[in-house]
Parts: sequence; structure tokens; C-alpha cells
Amino acid sequence: MRVAGTSYTESMTNQINLLSARQFQLQNEATTGQRVQAPEDDPAAMATALGLQTQNSNVGQYAQNITTLTNRATLVGNALSQLQNIVNRVNDIATQSDDLSTPDARQANAAEVSQYIQQAVDVLNSKDGDQYLFGGTDSGQPPFVATTDASGNVTGVTYQGNTSTTENEIGQNSTVSVDIPGANTSGSGARGLVTDSRYGADLFTHMISLQNDITTGNTSAITSTDSPNLTNDSDNIIYQVGNNGAVQARLQIAASAASTQQSSLNTSLTNVAGADLTQTLTQLTQTQNAYQIALQSTSTILQLKTSLLAYLP
Repeated sequence: MRVAGTSYTESMTNQINLLSARQFQLQNEATTGQRVQAPEDDPAAMATALGLQTQNSNVGQYAQNITTLTNRATLVGNALSQLQNIVNRVNDIATQSDDLSTPDARQANAAEVSQYIQQAVDVLNSKDGDQYLFGGTDSGQPPFVATTDASGNVTGVTYQGNTSTTENEIGQNSTVSVDIPGANTSGSGARGLVTDSRYGADLFTHMISLQNDITTGNTSAITSTDSPNLTNDSDNIIYQVGNNGAVQARLQIAASAASTQQSSLNTSLTNVAGADLTQTLTQLTQTQNAYQIALQSTSTILQLKTSLLAYLP
């Protein structure tokens, strides 16, 4: 039986093409460090790798959320610290003012309280980027607006925000809110920062009352009403400071957990789809050698075929 002369050429061409494709695959593995890059490389490993990549993407989003929330919680904490200092100072003024007798002394203290009221408004209108911190979910406008009389004394402060807060994912089935509504008089929901009827907190109303009682020399009201009310406000802010600290601690723990989980998932992904570089380079060298031998063999056969044909009549 005669074998067609072209069969040798076709066989060697197919072999060379296979070796060339294998070289490309191994070179790609060596460059990328990935053994599985397409379903046909290893269908089971590819399915596992895709699952791990999805988990890693989710954890990466949690980590990004945690970073954003940590920055915001820090801003909230800084504002709370400033507000606590203001309230402490106003409490001191209330204590000092319960026995003031001269109009000048009363006027000076009243003016100082008025300044602290305005300063508190400024603190509570702090922003994170283009969002106000203490307006609840209505964060596009200043949450607090002060009105003043002709003498510049604050006569009222209006809250323009709402009582809602946003829960953000920091892990699977785990959410946290770093926001605090500036006021809540609804009797339910998130605790208001400066106004909350459940805890006797109404900071601006109480500071304005103190300002007015100092101006008129109503020391009885300062002692019996203003000071106790301001103590409620102080207690409410202390609670918010402590809660903010707990939230920041929780975010730190979540950040550490996310980092550990990402590292574990990356290791698992490498084990499933990663290439063994030593083995890959060895196989690449062997394939390159086989490719060169195939080329040389094909060349020799073609030369021999040409020589034989030259002798045929």
C-alpha cells in the first residue's frame, strides 16, 4: 500500500502547529502566573476560580465601604468632640452665672453663650465632601439654620434634616451606620444628636434659654431649669461620642477581617488557577526543544523528498 507523500507533510505540519500552540500557552502561563485562563484549560478549576473571584470582588467592595465609612466616622467624631467642648463650656458659664449681679457681667456671659450657639450651628453643619454630616439622609442642605435679632443674638435654630440614617454593608449580612440625625422628636428611630424628646435633649432651645436668663438676671431659672437641661444635653452628646467610638472600633475590626479574607481568597485562587513557575518553565523548555526538532525533521524530510524526485524519470 502506498502512502501519499503529502501525508508526511500534513502530519508534521499538524505536529508543529500543536507544539506552537503549546509554546504560546506555556509562555502565557509564565508571564501571567495563571495556569487556567479559559474554560477549556480546566473546566472544574475554572468554575472554582470564578467563584473565588466573585467572593474576592464582594470582599473588595466591603473593604472599600469600610474605608469610606471610617473616613466619615472620623469626621463625625471630630465634630462631636468640638460640640462636647462647646457644651462643657456653656455648662461652666451656667454655673458661673447663677450669682452674677452686675449688668456688664451678665451681658458678657450672655454674649459668650450666643457665640457658642452660633459655633455649635457651624459644627453641626460640618460636611463630608458635598454631604452634610448631621442631616440624616437629607444631606444636601445645611441641617441647622440660626435666626438672630438686631443685636446679633441667636433667637432660634431650625432643623432642616430628617431622622433617617443609611445602613452600609461592611461584610456578609453585616451593616453599620456612622451617621447621626441632628434632631429626632418622633419618639422612635435613631437617637438625635442635639434634640431628642426621649432623653430631654434640646440643646439649642436650652442654650437660648440660658442666654436670655443671663441677660435678665434670672438666676433662679438658671439654677433650677437651665443647668439641669444642659446636663441632659451633655449626657446625650456623651452617649453619641461613646457610640461613635464603638462604631470606629467595629470598622477597624471589619477592615482587618476583610484584609485577612482577601489574602485567604487570593491564596486559594492561586492554588486553583495559578501556575507552578518551575514546572511551567521546564515544560516550556521541553516544548521549545520538541518544536525545534520537529522543524528540523520536517526540513530534512522535505529535502529528501526533493532529492528523490530529482532522480525519477
